[in-house]
Amino acid sequence: MKNDTLLRALRGEDTAYTPVWFMRQAGRALPRYREMRADLGFFEILRDPEKAAEITAMPLEYFPVDACVLYNDLATPFFGAGLDVELKPGVGPVVDRPIRSAADVDALEPFDPREKLAYTMDAIRILVARLDVPVLGFVGAPFTLSSYLIDGARSERLAGLKAFMWREPEAWHRLAEFWADHLADYGIAQFEAGAAAVQVFDSWAGALAAEDYARYVMPHMERMMDALAGAGVPTINFYTGNPALLPLVAESGGDCIGVDWRLPLGTVREMVGRERSLQGNLDPVALLAGREYALERTAEVLDQIPDGSGHIFNVGHGILPETDPDVLRAVVDFVHERSSRG
Repeated sequence: MKNDTLLRALRGEDTAYTPVWFMRQAGRALPRYREMRADLGFFEILRDPEKAAEITAMPLEYFPVDACVLYNDLATPFFGAGLDVELKPGVGPVVDRPIRSAADVDALEPFDPREKLAYTMDAIRILVARLDVPVLGFVGAPFTLSSYLIDGARSERLAGLKAFMWREPEAWHRLAEFWADHLADYGIAQFEAGAAAVQVFDSWAGALAAEDYARYVMPHMERMMDALAGAGVPTINFYTGNPALLPLVAESGGDCIGVDWRLPLGTVREMVGRERSLQGNLDPVALLAGREYALERTAEVLDQIPDGSGHIFNVGHGILPETDPDVLRAVVDFVHERSSRG
């Protein structure tokens, strides 16, 4: 690839500027994506490697990001485990056989993602042959993925998931271990297919207290991240929510720690240390407040890492559908120009 700036930043190496990409940049806010989705179902597109690759690369038509993140969904591995999934508007992925008991956990089918989810790897291979920027794969973390299995129509409290975790600890640990192993293998398979790095999304971990994260989540995150590291996969460990979890999240692994907007990046660096790179952390809502305000907040994020070393600019969660692509373009150009180090 011609542009490996993001990978060098991920490794903590010196770069000519701060690289930038956006979570959920492949779709949602892009007019051409909405035209395509008008006629095709979400999972129908995912199972068509050519169409998935087209959408993954589509952001480059609008703004010069330094990586393309695979058009996929956290729930895709459910198909490999023998479940069916429906995307319900305003709710998210809902499975046909939710987890309600230990027997439901034991009914999950072990699978090889290279076979059951081959279309994901095929899309990556297409993209690697076409793009000059890295292709980023991604997987869910065991806790976040389990939230869709247990809670279904989730509330912010994740009441169903936490109650199951506390009521059925043995079943919970079997469930989390199942996903730690299979999600690590899914990430490794994406890397083998050509993904330059893999982001692990723990989007709902912030609903937990630190002691619950340490007891019920961290052992499985460490198992998963160790497996990815052992296979040589560069990783971004991303979570949102409770800032008190940050030291534990960082301890669980990852070459880069991705964070939301709740803590300044300078504070995050002090807590995590300089041996790991950081990703973040513009509030995506700032992009809805107009170009000038978005650039003002972008400058504040960049100023938190004055030398720019080991920093990948991103939003602190996914781009919102109503975001103006012209504002995104302005932010990308601004990051590149303001952070230029000659």
